[in-house]
Amino acid sequence: MNNVILIGMPGCGKSTLGVLLAKSLGMTFLDTDLVIQDREHALLSQLIRTHGSDGFLALEGSICAQLDVNNSVIATGGSVVYEPKAMAHLSQLGTVVYLKLGYKALARRLGNLEKRGVVLRPGQTLRMLYDERVPLYEKYANITVDCGGQDIEHTLRRVRREQLFSLSQDNDQRQNRRKNRSRRKVQPDSRKTQRPEKGG
Repeated sequence: MNNVILIGMPGCGKSTLGVLLAKSLGMTFLDTDLVIQDREHALLSQLIRTHGSDGFLALEGSICAQLDVNNSVIATGGSVVYEPKAMAHLSQLGTVVYLKLGYKALARRLGNLEKRGVVLRPGQTLRMLYDERVPLYEKYANITVDCGGQDIEHTLRRVRREQLFSLSQDNDQRQNRRKNRSRRKVQPDSRKTQRPEKGG
């Protein structure tokens, strides 16, 4: 499907960039955090306190795995990468873009983690969370865009450029697959059939 899925740490700019990207591409914008809050009638921080970290992750994964949208830019919660089924579904919906931000820049941007609805296990620091999640973002990303030291407009241009390049590659791959399938078609045997000689 023709969707763009934004993943990355809280505070990396998924929602802000997502709105601008959707406007520039003529697409709909969807924030999965807001979808969760709307369906559960509670703030993320309240849901985490009520269900615990594991319970919230299961809830987030279930909702994201049921999304059925098209022509949309989807800003996901930073913890969605913990749920393989949700990520498998999102990957089928479109191009997954990882908005990468270095730890120091991220630490400067983030305020109160609890109020932001960030899923932290007891005793887990932001540094530990960052080191744990980065490999997951890299695993699921089709495109990675480094947001460090860039303003939002520059990041927007980079995402659009990388997405167009990715679409071009996908088209090339589809054309190559069609060519390979046509080459694999069985050709008629051109060898002449040898008839056995009759005895005299």
